[in-house]
Amino acid sequence: MAIAYAYRTTGGLTDHPLKSLTDRTTGRYDTCVEETMSSNRFVIYALTAALLLGTVPARAAVSPEDRWQELDQKIRILERKLEQEKEVNDKEAAKRGIVEAGEKGFSLRSPDGSWQLKLRGYLQADGRVYLDDKQDAFTNDLLLRRVRPIIEGTLGKDYQFRIMPDFGRGKTELLDAYLQTSHWSAAQVRVGKFKPPVGLERLQSATALLFIERALPTSLVPNRDVGLQVSGEFGDGVVNYALGVFNGGVDGGSADGDRNDDKDGALRLFAHPFKNTGIAALKGLGVGVAGSYGNQVGALPFFKSAGQQTFFKYITGISADGRRWRVAPQAYWYPGPVGFLAEYVRSEQDVTNGTVTRNLANQAWQVAASWVVTGEDASFKGVKPIRVFDPKNGAWGALEVAGRYNELKVDSDAFPFFADPDSAAQKASAWAAGLNWYLSRNVKVAANYEQTTFNGGSTGGGDRETEKVLLSRVQVAY
Repeated sequence: MAIAYAYRTTGGLTDHPLKSLTDRTTGRYDTCVEETMSSNRFVIYALTAALLLGTVPARAAVSPEDRWQELDQKIRILERKLEQEKEVNDKEAAKRGIVEAGEKGFSLRSPDGSWQLKLRGYLQADGRVYLDDKQDAFTNDLLLRRVRPIIEGTLGKDYQFRIMPDFGRGKTELLDAYLQTSHWSAAQVRVGKFKPPVGLERLQSATALLFIERALPTSLVPNRDVGLQVSGEFGDGVVNYALGVFNGGVDGGSADGDRNDDKDGALRLFAHPFKNTGIAALKGLGVGVAGSYGNQVGALPFFKSAGQQTFFKYITGISADGRRWRVAPQAYWYPGPVGFLAEYVRSEQDVTNGTVTRNLANQAWQVAASWVVTGEDASFKGVKPIRVFDPKNGAWGALEVAGRYNELKVDSDAFPFFADPDSAAQKASAWAAGLNWYLSRNVKVAANYEQTTFNGGSTGGGDRETEKVLLSRVQVAY
C-alpha cells in the first residue's frame, strides 16, 4: 500500500514532472533522462529499503526477495523506456543542421560535420595614382580589383567542392570550380578548374599578398587551368607534393579549354625541413621547386607592370608552336614577425611567325622582405592581429612594413621578328615599398609605392618611360 501510494504521488515513473517541464521549455528531453532515472530510483530504493527493514507492512505471502525482484524488474523496464526515448531524440537531433557565423564566414553543417556548406568571399577596392606621368599616358583610377564570393562545402566527409567567380574590373569570370576527395592525406584527388602548382606567389591567396600586385615572376606561370591533380603530404607535413595534368594555360593567363590534343604536366615539391624540430627560428622555413612541360599552339602571353600597364606583347600573328616548359625554384622563411620570400621562374616556348621558328626563354625573379612592427607572427597565409582595431580601448590592430625587388627579362631573340622593339620592352626592373594595416582578421588597408624602369620599348630604340605608381587598397574578407 505504501509503495503504491508513493508511486502515485510522484506522478509515476514514466510521467515524471521533469519530463513535462523540459518538454514545455526547451523541447529537449535527453538532457533530463539521467535526472529522471536518478529521481525515480531514489524513491524506489528508499521504499524498498523501508520494506526490507520492516517499516512498511508487506503483503501476506510475499517475501522481501520477491518484492525486490518485482521492483528491480520495474526499474529495468523504466530504464529501457528512457533509453528508447533518448534514441529517438538523438535521431531527431542528428537531422537538425547547425548554423554558425564568425570571422571565417558563414556555414551550415550537420552535427558530425560530414555535411557542410560555407559562404565566404572577399572584396578589394583599389586606387591607382601614376606619379610623374610626363606624357600623360596613364589614367588615375579607382576600381574594384577583385569581388569574389566563395561557396565551399563538404559532401559526406571525404568530398569537398569550391566555386569562386570574380566580378572585379567590370568583368565576370569563373576562377575556381572543382571537386576534391580526401580519403587519404597522402593522395588527395582534385578535378576541375583551379591554380596549377607552379608559381609560389601565384599559389598564395590574394587576401594574403604582401603587396597589392603580385611580382613579375607570376607573369611567367599559369593563373588557372582545367585539369586533374593528385596532392598530399608526408612526415606530418614536412614534405608536400602536387602532380597534375592540365589543358595548358598561357603564361600569366587562365584557360577554360584547349586548342590541341597535347596537355601540360605539372609537378611541385615543397618541404618544411625543420617543421617538427625544436629549432623555433627555422620552423617557418620552406623550400621547393616546381615546373611544367607540354606542347602548345596558339596564344602567347603579354606582360604587365605593377601599375597594370602592358610593357611587352608579341607582334600580331605570332603564335606558340611546339614545346613549352617552365621551372620555378622557390622559398620562404618566417622567423616570428619577420618574413622573406624569393622565387625564380624560367619559361621557354617555341614560337613562329609563319616562316621563322625560335625557342624563346623568358625569365623573372623576385626577393621580398617584411616585418610586423606590432610583433605578430608573419606567415605565408597573412598576419592575424592579436588585438583588433578598437581605439576606445587603445587597440590598433597589426602593422606591417615590406620591401621588394623584382625583374623580368624577355629573350633577346624575340626582337625584331616576334616583338617590336619600338613598343615592347626587353626588360622590366621594379622596386616597391609597402605598408599593411590589419584592423582585424577580416579588414585590411594597404598602401604601396612601386617604381619600374624599362630597357627598350620606346620609339627609336629608347627606353620606355619609368612608371611610378602609388597603389592603395581596402580589403574585406570573410
